[in-house]
Amino acid sequence: MESKDFPVLEIRNLKKYFEIQKGFFKKKNSLLRAVDDVNIELYSGKTLGLVGESGCGKSTLGKSTLRAIEPTSGSIHLNLDKKYSLCDLNKDELRSLRKYMQMIFQDPNSSLDPRMTISDIISEPIKANYALKKHDIKNKVKNLMEIVGLNSNQLYRYPHAFSGGQRQRIGIARALASDPKIIVCDEAVSALDVSVQAQIINLLKEIQEKYNLTYLFISHDLSVVEHLSDRVAVMYLGKIVEIGNTEDVFCNPKHPYTEALLSAVPKDYKNKKHKKIILKGEIANSINIPSGCAFHTRCIYAKEVCKNESTYLGLTENKHYVACHLHKDLNLSGIF
Repeated sequence: MESKDFPVLEIRNLKKYFEIQKGFFKKKNSLLRAVDDVNIELYSGKTLGLVGESGCGKSTLGKSTLRAIEPTSGSIHLNLDKKYSLCDLNKDELRSLRKYMQMIFQDPNSSLDPRMTISDIISEPIKANYALKKHDIKNKVKNLMEIVGLNSNQLYRYPHAFSGGQRQRIGIARALASDPKIIVCDEAVSALDVSVQAQIINLLKEIQEKYNLTYLFISHDLSVVEHLSDRVAVMYLGKIVEIGNTEDVFCNPKHPYTEALLSAVPKDYKNKKHKKIILKGEIANSINIPSGCAFHTRCIYAKEVCKNESTYLGLTENKHYVACHLHKDLNLSGIF
């Protein structure tokens, strides 16, 4: 099951709804559909980039994938020595699989405990998952520090003594400490300076190749996603509206929303044919999602059918899926 053509993680019909309560008695008023019927696959040793506007549900999907927050419904299957259904496991059973799934957070300042030394931060997941002697733990922590490009002499310093980029390296070392198979990178470089971003991105690529890691890379920076990802999924109001190989999505976007996102990316000044698309209106409310295609209120190509009929991911070509009424010949039976 370690083949790069085999999904190490399969997510089917995943939903995460939040109850919105109002009034003195906190009565349930409505549902916020943060993640709404998502189907994605992560392949061993590959990176799936997840993009979309702020508030579309990217981070919620990432956390639900690891059961850091509990999904409302759906299934998550982890394929290792055998197939594990993560949504059917109790807390003790899930704990034994936690070491295979880790997360790198957006803010390196708040994700590290300021009261703990770097040695304690990195060694914590090692102690939780392995029965090693003290000197073996210390050696592994030193090795992890070297892997992420930090001096092992700094082990007994506290997070405040490091720069933002160094703190994120510590976060990466902590994620690697349990020997994971899958890492969810939730805006892992967005809080860093551009020069530091490049260093962290190169580090992520190096350790991915060295340890055959699988990434779910969540970001709003399309240039970073293009550089790092093998496949890209585009999310809008809790749903995946397009997914495919990075080159196909960036060079030949099928969904109007993807087209608009890509048009906002700064292009080379020589590319005079580049047309910028300005979306009209505000992103719809996840509590009150429009009927039909949720994007029709902002879409420049919207037709009457878009207002009345829901869209579903369908195959166009070369494992390129899109949910849009503009593409009439979609293969809806072949989805995943």
